[in-house]
Amino acid sequence: MPMHRHFDEELKELKKKLLRLGGMVEEGIVNAIKSLVERDSELAHKTIDADHNINALEVEIDEDCIRLMALHQPAAKDLRLLTTTLKLIDDLERMGDLAVNICERALELNKESTLKPYTDIPRMAVQTQQMVKECLDAFINEDVELAYKVCDEDELIDDLNTQILRELITFMAEDPTTISRAMRVIFVSKNLERIADHAVNISQSVVYMVKGKVIRHTISSHPENQ
Repeated sequence: MPMHRHFDEELKELKKKLLRLGGMVEEGIVNAIKSLVERDSELAHKTIDADHNINALEVEIDEDCIRLMALHQPAAKDLRLLTTTLKLIDDLERMGDLAVNICERALELNKESTLKPYTDIPRMAVQTQQMVKECLDAFINEDVELAYKVCDEDELIDDLNTQILRELITFMAEDPTTISRAMRVIFVSKNLERIADHAVNISQSVVYMVKGKVIRHTISSHPENQ
């Protein structure tokens, strides 16, 4: 019994670290978009530099998971928790990399005149940030319904990405001098869309962790639609 209680305490500490990692990633996404919209190149550089903290914590959590699996040899749900955590931290680390990509495009765009007011990109970013927060909440609270909600919300991100792409293609067709700037904004939009995809990956992993059910590669994630 004392050994199992110690294991439970270590799992709680692992979840705290995961939440800290998630918070760092969320902050990176927020600051990446802010550096673009507010043309704040100093913030972009700070966000890029902070990515090594995300990488370091990801490695630390990875090592914790491996140690706990080797030491306690968990089964069933506890094993799914640890294997899901390993997947989660990989998705979160990739989100951090994508935020860095956005900062790099912001640094380039900040040197030129603005192509058009940023309206759709911030809207897309807010929705993406919400998905990231919700997928982490779903994991911590083992909330399957919230996980399914995140999967459903991805459609809005895809629609916004398509809308931005179409508008910028029109800009480039009408004025070839806008091509380089438009392509960078498209790159930002695509990176936000990929961050949302990682939030969906996490949500699908939550469903597996709680229900032992794999919902990847299905037409619709929610059971009512299957």
